[in-house]
Amino acid sequence: MAGIPLGFIFIAGRLSRLARLLALAYASSRVLELVFGKPPPRWLRVSAYLVPIPLAFTCNVLYTYLRDKREAARRGAVLAPRVKSRWPGGFDTLLSVVRGFRKGPIGSPFDQYCQEYGPIVNVRIMFGDRVRFPRNLTTLYDPSKVVDRFLRRNLNTSKRFLLRNSTLSKKASAVLRDQLNALLGTGVFNSDGETWKFHRSMTRPFFSKDRISHFDIFEKHAEDTINQAKARLQEGYPVDFQDMAGRFTLDSATEFLFGKSVDSLSAGLVYPKNALPGKNEEYTNHPSNLFARALSEAQSQAVFRSRFGAVWRLAEFWSDRIQKHMEVCHGFIDPILKDALELKRSIKEREQSTGQDISLAAPKARLFPTLHLILRSATCQTDRTVIRDEIVNILIAARDTTASTLTFLVYMLSQRPDVLRRLRAEVLSSVGSSRRPTYDDVREMKYMRAVINETLRLYASVPFNVRTSIEAAVWPGVNGGPPIYIPPNTRVPFSVFLMQRRKDLWGPDANIFDPDRFIDERLKYLTSNPSIFLPFNAGPRICLGQQFAYNEMSFFLVRLLQTFSSIALAEDLQTRPSGCAIGTGRNAQEKVIIKNHLTLYVDGGLWVRMGEAGNSNEA
Repeated sequence: MAGIPLGFIFIAGRLSRLARLLALAYASSRVLELVFGKPPPRWLRVSAYLVPIPLAFTCNVLYTYLRDKREAARRGAVLAPRVKSRWPGGFDTLLSVVRGFRKGPIGSPFDQYCQEYGPIVNVRIMFGDRVRFPRNLTTLYDPSKVVDRFLRRNLNTSKRFLLRNSTLSKKASAVLRDQLNALLGTGVFNSDGETWKFHRSMTRPFFSKDRISHFDIFEKHAEDTINQAKARLQEGYPVDFQDMAGRFTLDSATEFLFGKSVDSLSAGLVYPKNALPGKNEEYTNHPSNLFARALSEAQSQAVFRSRFGAVWRLAEFWSDRIQKHMEVCHGFIDPILKDALELKRSIKEREQSTGQDISLAAPKARLFPTLHLILRSATCQTDRTVIRDEIVNILIAARDTTASTLTFLVYMLSQRPDVLRRLRAEVLSSVGSSRRPTYDDVREMKYMRAVINETLRLYASVPFNVRTSIEAAVWPGVNGGPPIYIPPNTRVPFSVFLMQRRKDLWGPDANIFDPDRFIDERLKYLTSNPSIFLPFNAGPRICLGQQFAYNEMSFFLVRLLQTFSSIALAEDLQTRPSGCAIGTGRNAQEKVIIKNHLTLYVDGGLWVRMGEAGNSNEA
């Protein structure tokens, strides 16, 4: 199928249905001709060919709606409230969603839908039941009301509901996997069933306690990052902390996962736009930058593609907008994979000559961690593709999510000097102004964990997610209302980003950055309602790298605050919201433009100025 325009592929996949209708019209015309001895009038023949198509489509839509309404009534439930649309097929809703993604504040227009219709709302786009994937109900829901009541109940029993609703069925997830295939392939984030279990088992050894508690990798790259930041600030320029954090996490992740770093920090930090011409030439053309930009663009296109549901190929009629970026990423990853394959071959040859299992006897430090994946998948026919897909999946998880959280945490420190002083005081009282933190040191820093958690609450690194119902389900009603019926094969997007800002869940100060809510008496409410805080997902698909991320972020922040005592937003360079991007609530308070692809990021980077600290242990 390579080289064929995507629009043609989409149309070709639906020609069989059209052919059946046309064949029926032709057969009817021939029957009439045989019965009456002459051809039917032209107007009747034309109508026979044209009318069945929209008629069959309309009947299918009405039948599905009435069937779902009947099934809901049979269970004593109702269908989710539907967003009103002025145009057939919800085309105006689709345009609103596309505009919100491109120009509106984060979460737009779904936050308005939830305010108007409630936390469970049917956003019907492009006649959802036209395709075989999910039918006409596309629901954006608040996990706290559904996940908390159902998942907590079933976590203590058979986990049946959790497994059904957190794992996509083969039929129900076909479109989602199709949309993300160019980006994630068959990796752990784009698979389910036995394939998902296989990938999950491959990645689990990466995050064992003995691996995530060794801080040598973090120390090496944190020192390089902070030294470059100091040098750039001494030149009189602010630094783009988002870019800096992305490089730190990329170098740390690649060394942690593959045994060697890609050394993206060797390109130097980016200069601001007002710097002298030519300052960013080496930075711009560095291979790691080409990779990072390509991966970011691929993620943005994947999220944009998801807005169109099963008809996304019509929006990319002539070419795949993700594939061209992934070719750059694959060119970056393939040498790593090649080295691991060569090592695998050499180990196998030595095993054959010595008769010993060298791969198990060799010291772990001498093996590429990637080799573990290759050895585990040795029975697969497409070893290279499977492993490369998994590398991309893990890189996105290990680099982008951690860099996102660090970026927004430093953004908050620039806006809350009181939090900065208190956090720095904890760092200095725990490890002093120069000592390297240990695993135990990090565990004892309660305020550090609270600041990270509060950042994850307000700025969830993965703001949107999606599940698909395998079977019909009845969800609890909203505010004492009737239960809500969810048909089988229904796509259910949900927003952790919006849910974690709700005042009815987090109190009237939900829009305020307050780390103490994870320390004081309010923590009891969270403990009894854990599903209102889901930055790392929940259930079988909970993030394997959760503790790795906490350790990496904590270590970097300790080293950062040992070096710098003040952080201020460079408002003369920072891209700021304007017009429709300002939004309401928390969005109205922001001094940066927040965007998302698969993860949250600051549009234009986060430009900050930081003041160096002295050598004393005083905050």
